[in-house]
Amino acid sequence: MQAFELGDVIDESRRSARDYLEFLRTPDLSMGVYRLPAGGTDSQSPHTEDEAYYIIGGRATIRVADEDRQVRTGSLVYVAKNVEHRFHSIEEALTALVFFAPAENTRSSAKDRQ
Repeated sequence: MQAFELGDVIDESRRSARDYLEFLRTPDLSMGVYRLPAGGTDSQSPHTEDEAYYIIGGRATIRVADEDRQVRTGSLVYVAKNVEHRFHSIEEALTALVFFAPAENTRSSAKDRQ
C-alpha cells in the first residue's frame, strides 16, 4: 500500500518550489499537486491522458475547450485527453490535486509519432 497525508504532500510541494509535483506514479495512474499563485499564469498544454482536478484551496476560473467555470475549494473538474484547458483569473492562490489516467506522459501524441 502507498498512503499519503495531504498536508505532507502540500508541504513537499511548497519546498520543491515547482508549480507541479508528482507524488505517485503507476502505469495506469499518476497523482500530483499543482499550485498557482493569485494572479499567476497557467501555461500548460493539452495532455494525452485523461485528467481530473480536485481543488483543495483557492479560487480561479478554468477554461476547458470553449467553456469557463469558476472553481473553489471542493470543486472537481474532469478534462478529457487532448482538450485545451488552463486556469485563469486566479483570485486566491490555487492548490489542486491532479489525477492522470493512465499516468502523465505515458501516451504519445500524434505529433510525437510523426
